[in-house]
Amino acid sequence: MKFKEIMSSKKYWKSVAILGFLFVLIYNVVMMVIDYGGFAFKDYYQEKMADGKMITFVIGQIVGMVVYGMIVSYGQFRRKEKDQLKK
Repeated sequence: MKFKEIMSSKKYWKSVAILGFLFVLIYNVVMMVIDYGGFAFKDYYQEKMADGKMITFVIGQIVGMVVYGMIVSYGQFRRKEKDQLKK
């Protein structure tokens, strides 16, 4: 698969969405535990969205989700292609 073929694949974008969502979920839980010493969902999100920070927080989460998902998914698809060529 070439770059354009991978980018136009529905499986690729599904993988991007799933991996990106899981990354954001795990990242936020880990940061919450580090910052608050436990699962303090209400306090964590109130701090992240207070004083007009909501837009920055949401955009940052979406950008992080897409970038992480695209990089990891692309690597998976390229590795799968190379493994098929070796066979």
